[in-house]
Amino acid sequence: MRVDGRVVGRIGRGLCLFVGVEHGDGYGDVDTAVDKIAGLRVFNDDAEKMNLPLVDVDGQVLVVSQFTLAGDVKRGRRPSFTDAARPEHAGPLIDRMIHSFRERDIVTAHGVFGAMMDVELTNDGPVTLVLEVNDGVVG
Repeated sequence: MRVDGRVVGRIGRGLCLFVGVEHGDGYGDVDTAVDKIAGLRVFNDDAEKMNLPLVDVDGQVLVVSQFTLAGDVKRGRRPSFTDAARPEHAGPLIDRMIHSFRERDIVTAHGVFGAMMDVELTNDGPVTLVLEVNDGVVG
C-alpha cells in the first residue's frame, strides 16, 4: 500500500481488510470483528480445504480504512456517504482493530487513516468475504 508514492504498509500471506466504520459502530463491534476474522478458517489445509485460520498459516493482516464502504446508492446516481462515521469517531476504532490483531501476535500493517491510498493485492483463490457487525453481533 502506498501513500504519495511511499510504501506505508505491506504484508505477505494473509488477509487484506477493507474496513468501513459507520455511525453507531463501537469498540465492541471492533472486538467482535477481530475475533471472527482471526478465527476464520479460510486458508487451505493439506487436503486443499479451507480449514485453517490466520495463526495456523502465520498469516498477516493489512487493514485499509475505507469510508466508501458506507456508501448508499439506493437513490440517484451519486453515492451518499451520510452513514459513514466522522473521522474523529472512525479513526480510534481503526486503531483499536490494528492494536487488537497485534495483541494476538498477528503481524498487522495498515495505511494512513484519511489518506488517498494506492492498494495492490493478489487475491489467492479468489476468496472475498463481507463481514458486517452490528451491536457486537456478526450479521
